[in-house]
Amino acid sequence: MKLLCFSLVLILSSCTSLKNREYSKEEIAQNSRKINQFFERTFMETVNRYPEFQTYLGIKKDYDQFNDISDEMEKKELERSKKILKELRKFNFHALNYDAQISYRILEEDLLQDIENYKFRHHDYPINQMFGRHSELPSFMINMHEVKTKKDAEDYISRLNLFKPQFDVLITNLETRKNKKILAPQFVYPKAISDSKNIITGFPFDKKSKDSPLYSDFKKKLTTLKLKKSENEKLLKDLTSALFTSVRPAYQNLILKLKELETHAPMEGSAEALPDGKDFYGSRLRKITTTDLSANEIHKIGLNETKRIHEEMKAIVNSVGFKGTLFEFFNYLRTEPKFRYPDTLEGKAKYLSDSNATIAKMKTRLHEMFGILPKADLIVKAVEPYREASAGMAFYQGPSEDGSRPGIYYVNLHDMDAVTKYEQEALAYHEALPGHHMQISISKELEDIPKFRKHGGFTAYSEGWGLYAEYLPKEFGFYQDPYSDFGRLAMELWRAARLVVDTGLHEKGWSMEEAVKWLDTNTPSPHNENVRAIQRYIVMPGQATAYKIGMLKILELRKYAQKKLGDKFDIREFHDQVLKDGALPLNILEEKIQSWVKSI
Repeated sequence: MKLLCFSLVLILSSCTSLKNREYSKEEIAQNSRKINQFFERTFMETVNRYPEFQTYLGIKKDYDQFNDISDEMEKKELERSKKILKELRKFNFHALNYDAQISYRILEEDLLQDIENYKFRHHDYPINQMFGRHSELPSFMINMHEVKTKKDAEDYISRLNLFKPQFDVLITNLETRKNKKILAPQFVYPKAISDSKNIITGFPFDKKSKDSPLYSDFKKKLTTLKLKKSENEKLLKDLTSALFTSVRPAYQNLILKLKELETHAPMEGSAEALPDGKDFYGSRLRKITTTDLSANEIHKIGLNETKRIHEEMKAIVNSVGFKGTLFEFFNYLRTEPKFRYPDTLEGKAKYLSDSNATIAKMKTRLHEMFGILPKADLIVKAVEPYREASAGMAFYQGPSEDGSRPGIYYVNLHDMDAVTKYEQEALAYHEALPGHHMQISISKELEDIPKFRKHGGFTAYSEGWGLYAEYLPKEFGFYQDPYSDFGRLAMELWRAARLVVDTGLHEKGWSMEEAVKWLDTNTPSPHNENVRAIQRYIVMPGQATAYKIGMLKILELRKYAQKKLGDKFDIREFHDQVLKDGALPLNILEEKIQSWVKSI
């Protein structure tokens, strides 16, 4: 024990002496250059291990391969994380410049979380109604795998031939979780089975006139190549063979497995019900929020924010002359047809055109809010039919690093009851501009930060920014329609409510029925949408807490900067400071803003 204490004293003394020592500009520059080379090397090692990540980055190295999703790969990644952490800690943190120190801290935190959470690697549902290989792989092929050469087309077919071995590993992963009593709730299986059947429905699987999703996608991409007729025929023949010998049996086997698992699945689900569930949920909250807030603290924040937003809503209710309670106004919004788009092709097209118009108007005002603007293009797109029944209401997919593939704002138009007119404006600000497209595109376009930061992320930061981006336009004269302004508050209320129901479900023992009823009572969202939301929170514990926690931190830092800087405060400079270093944990973002304020 004495020897251990003496060793600790020596280590602490050594650390203190390193910290207190003065380093020359040349030493700092040299050490920072070396660690940035280390960051680049380890990032590219990661890229080379994940073919799908390569495709996402626009790299066609392993264009005919998919990621290794086996448990063996997870074990290798654990050992690799330990190795990288050991290498990282050989660098002298105190002899690095400020940017390199931020990178050091971010990577260290990521690696420590990966190592700590390895024990919870099976605490998820690889197939659920929100995501999974059954829907991700077709989406990847359709949206990510570009076909610009004959070789690209051949690689597309090679990837289709890997569907069956991929799904074989996926089924093994599902069986592993079953043995650990980690099974998705019963409501997941019909939706996942339906999505799976959609992929193997249509030509060439049956004689329906409509092509199946992957066949349609490949055929459309093939027309851009202008190959010889014989080459086209050969590629389509090989495609059909891959669909029959790999894709169809992959989905057939998965469907059989899902039907079997459904017979063992619990009616409901919560993190607390999983093995070591309380510790798992605590780790999820720490990772998602990048704070040490407890479930009880988050629950209380949600209740307080709900109460505050309700009061702001009442003011709008009075301004539009509605006679009744806030709850009665909620019911009015749910049932009044004028707040919905028609459930027709024309109605869906109108939603998309309205979203494009909202974004176009915002583009003309961005220079008033920001100094740094994104270069990548942005398009609005409806979620593809094969996955629209189970996909989220709206989401964003970032552009390629070189900007050749635009960012995509996806809107789910499957249920036109869920995409209301009064929320259309705020939703476009969140997912597109000045929200996720702004934040993610700028991050990818940065030239002075390591690539692992460009392509990494922290949910509380990104979703906090998205929610802040809904609020920001209000200060610049947007939301002229009081109902749209109410929609903004309704969406903010939705994120406050998430704090309550997520912690209620996973920490306080709430049933699905209790959680849905709480949303029915406290938000204007339709009952069916509330059911889908609670199902989402059940399969993704903690994720929904990120939005409001992140927004509150950004607003807190902005208030701090305004108070300290007074007349020197410039909203554009503040936003640039928040965005110009990419996604950050909230604690590091706070330190960064404090440092910026002190420098002015």
